[in-house]
Amino acid sequence: MSAASEEVSDVTAHGKEPTLKRVLGPKLLLLFIVGDILGAGVYAVTGTMAGTVGGIVWLPFLLAFVVATLTAFSYLELVTQYPQAAGAALYTHKAFGIHFVTFLVAFAVVCSGITSASTSANVLAQNFFGGLEINGWMGKPGQGVITAVALGFMLLLAAINLRGVGESVKFNVVLTVVEMAALCIVIGVGFFVMAQGTGNPGEIFVFNDSQDKGLFLAVTAATSIAFFAMVGFEDSVNMVEETQNPEKIFPRTMLTGLGIAVLLYMLVAVSVVSVLTPTELEGIREAEGAALLEVVHKGSPDFPIDRVFPFLAVFAVANTALINMLMASRLIYGMARQHVLPRQLGKVLPVRRTPWAGIAFSTVLALGLILYVTSDPESNIVANLSGTTAFLLLCVFTVVNVACVVLRRKRDPHRKVFFTSPGQLPLVAAALCAFLAGPWVGRNIIQYQIAGGLMAIGVILWLITWLINRRTNDGARVDS
Repeated sequence: MSAASEEVSDVTAHGKEPTLKRVLGPKLLLLFIVGDILGAGVYAVTGTMAGTVGGIVWLPFLLAFVVATLTAFSYLELVTQYPQAAGAALYTHKAFGIHFVTFLVAFAVVCSGITSASTSANVLAQNFFGGLEINGWMGKPGQGVITAVALGFMLLLAAINLRGVGESVKFNVVLTVVEMAALCIVIGVGFFVMAQGTGNPGEIFVFNDSQDKGLFLAVTAATSIAFFAMVGFEDSVNMVEETQNPEKIFPRTMLTGLGIAVLLYMLVAVSVVSVLTPTELEGIREAEGAALLEVVHKGSPDFPIDRVFPFLAVFAVANTALINMLMASRLIYGMARQHVLPRQLGKVLPVRRTPWAGIAFSTVLALGLILYVTSDPESNIVANLSGTTAFLLLCVFTVVNVACVVLRRKRDPHRKVFFTSPGQLPLVAAALCAFLAGPWVGRNIIQYQIAGGLMAIGVILWLITWLINRRTNDGARVDS
């Protein structure tokens, strides 16, 4: 079928409601996936990882890529079998058919978006003030000022979200190019330093056990942290109804996107190790989201690159936060419309037609989260927020991998199969995701507290809604 005929005849089976326009080809889908993965992750976690394992900081990125790729196989098997824009919640419901389990998975995805956006807000504030400081426009601010800017940024996102954001493919292309350019600057600085003979390339294979964890536990802990930088590929399944011939192009494109991302990450890691000394690597853990800024600042003292880089990072990180909050508010709106959250959360502005109640709810959670984490001056804010995001998504990925096995057994033998995860890889991926989510990786207890608190809020709201639905005889409407 030609593209023109698709635009005209792409309607539902009932011929009443038009489906989404299929505008994404292989190249645009690849840019979407790469842009979604790159985002704020590498800015947020590289410093913490370097402070955990030292020179072999590239290794956790590689291991996180392996786990993410195994999970991506399951997503690809499922998205080619069920090409609908509902992601993990859809697969969970089709596999288990239990509304409460479906709700838990969906709300965990919502919470991961909120914690990820909160991470981005703190990283953005740190890079913004880092840029002001490097350019000599102001001195180093206190944590209170950084927190205030992070809170203000979340309110700005809410205002933009309320006004209505038309996410176009062209806009995503521009943002992806900016994100890649910023990382290429870091890589270029690192290789420039090595070319000048002033770098530390020998440190690339040196393990520095600054926390006395031992090689296995330290690398495992760093891999769990690095996983935050690899997430985002799963968001692309929500674009399946806007992708041309998704069954054929999705597998190759998603795996290519993951490969590009991990290649950039490993080159960034090599640059970090080459520019900073072992002592600086150990101390960079406290730099949180400003780690890459330190690399650019030290590695290019005679060039103005370090004066521009922080603002490029701000731009890339802001995009990640906006996408996260858009996703979270829309999922809350959708669950309210399906009667699994209070109906009031499904309210829409009459003129702008944006889900104001879902936006307000997700923004309040994000603001409270930032205040809660920053209340402890000794805590690593970015590490705790990014770690919570990784934990929530690792739990979701565990369920999705198991759902892949369950749905494989339910598969119609006469239906064409476009992609199948090899052998028992979904179970291997489920085990690895569950392992990385456990306390044995050295995850800070506050991360479990944050995740548990957010999920508890969701369960309480679900229970209230269930009781109201039962009293009014208005059951939850979840598609099966």
